[in-house]
Amino acid sequence: MTSRHRPWGLLIFFVIAFFLGAYFTFAAVQGDYGLFRRAEITAQSAELQVQLQELNAQIARMENLTRRLSDSYLDLDLLDQQARDVLGLMRSDEIVIR
Repeated sequence: MTSRHRPWGLLIFFVIAFFLGAYFTFAAVQGDYGLFRRAEITAQSAELQVQLQELNAQIARMENLTRRLSDSYLDLDLLDQQARDVLGLMRSDEIVIR
């Protein structure tokens, strides 16, 4: 009688082992820490690196403009441009056409 029950126990063991292996394989591929999530994080990281480079370029441009308008180094052309853009000023010998 024990020899007849033994194949069922072995079959149940292999079925459980198969489903556990399938579950862990699925989790390794599509889980929160799986391969697909890693690919998404890598792509997002590359996108954020590009954004960081753009922001660093904007910061460098703004620091340059700030330095050019500082007391120690005054760029008169930039000052003239800012006065025209921000304040709407113009020289007395200019004519405005609208």
